[in-house]
Amino acid sequence: MPPATEKRYKTLNPLGTLVLHFRPRRVPERTLRFTLTWGLGGMAAVLVLLQLFSGTLLKFAYGPLPTQAYESLVRLQEGFLFGRLVRNMHFWSANLLVVVVCLHGLRVFFSGGFHPPRRLNWVVGLSLFILLLLSNLTGYLLPWDQLAYWATTICVGVLEYIPLVGSRLQQVVLGGPQIGPATLRNFFALHTAVFPALIVMLMAFHFWRVRKAGGLVIPRAPAEEPEEKPAMVPTQPDLLLREAAMALAVIAGVLVLSLIFDAPMGQPANPGLSPNPTKAPWYFAGIQELLVHFHPSFALLITAALVFGLFCLPYLDYAEAPAGVWFASATGRRTALIAAAAAALATLLVVALDEYALDTSTMLPNLHPAVSLGLLPTVLLAAALAGLYAVMVKKFQATRLEAVQAVFVFLAVGWVLLTVTCVFFRGQGMKLRWPF
Repeated sequence: MPPATEKRYKTLNPLGTLVLHFRPRRVPERTLRFTLTWGLGGMAAVLVLLQLFSGTLLKFAYGPLPTQAYESLVRLQEGFLFGRLVRNMHFWSANLLVVVVCLHGLRVFFSGGFHPPRRLNWVVGLSLFILLLLSNLTGYLLPWDQLAYWATTICVGVLEYIPLVGSRLQQVVLGGPQIGPATLRNFFALHTAVFPALIVMLMAFHFWRVRKAGGLVIPRAPAEEPEEKPAMVPTQPDLLLREAAMALAVIAGVLVLSLIFDAPMGQPANPGLSPNPTKAPWYFAGIQELLVHFHPSFALLITAALVFGLFCLPYLDYAEAPAGVWFASATGRRTALIAAAAAALATLLVVALDEYALDTSTMLPNLHPAVSLGLLPTVLLAAALAGLYAVMVKKFQATRLEAVQAVFVFLAVGWVLLTVTCVFFRGQGMKLRWPF
């Protein structure tokens, strides 16, 4: 845009000038390609705003006591104008937010956006994702129906398997020995005040770090050298118009979903009647599936190790930092595909064998369950990951970055398949079943 036209545009659009206070005035033209970001970061921000808006409206009708919670939501849905729509928007934006943030994190990783100077922002983004999961979990209990009560019971129940502090931590979270009025009060406060405040503060820091790090990575081909002086365009309107269009599309999508599909609402919570099966929310279903195959303490240990590994990813000693190159290189793309195929085959095979063929209590009767169901399979998993890394380096001549990426892909695909298995293929008694 010519400078004179740009100046006139800003004069006629004071809102855009205000937005420029938290946006760079000019951005590299190549970062505007939709196939670089897919608009995922902006989508996440819009969904958070929808969460805050719809959540604030819900607070006017919700009663945060076990004797009030369920009835207050029924009254909201049936007696308030647009009450059902507001609750549906809150539900769908919360679930979409988890998906969008996951995809955003994958996009950042696979396009090399976690290398210096963006390492800290990777950590901030992961912290935001954990806060979003905790916010969703605390919100899950609030309807106080059977689904909410027992799903929360499953999630909080695993805390007691944390060595030394598990039981005490569980009581602190619950506000007592079991889920009750204190739990609902704690979850309501966390969901409506603590987590939103932390998320908004971290989001602001996240955006600020993006700007301090020089903006987004500039996309390029594997053999292409980084541009020293990339072509720049004004943020307003080149970037802001795209972001506004994406925001409107996200809002429209959530509205359509909310008009077609209602948020689930079962029977009122009954602590004496557990549904079969009792499942955690889908974003924790991967952990629940791990609990089917591993001793609980080791399932938590594996989950904690994976989270710790994600935080450490940017700080490993890579010899290269190809920011902007999808999958780092042509070799990286090939090894990622191989790792994804290996993960799909291995995960499905292990789930089927553990369900129909392996019985460790019979095969290893003299071993404690913590060893036969925990230590032994955990060591085998670690050995498999080490073997995958070695194969990538020796057979495919992968660099450390490409080999680490292959391990990451292997774990990510495995986790997705575990989640899908638990959500769709587990029936009564958590036995495998055909979903249709």
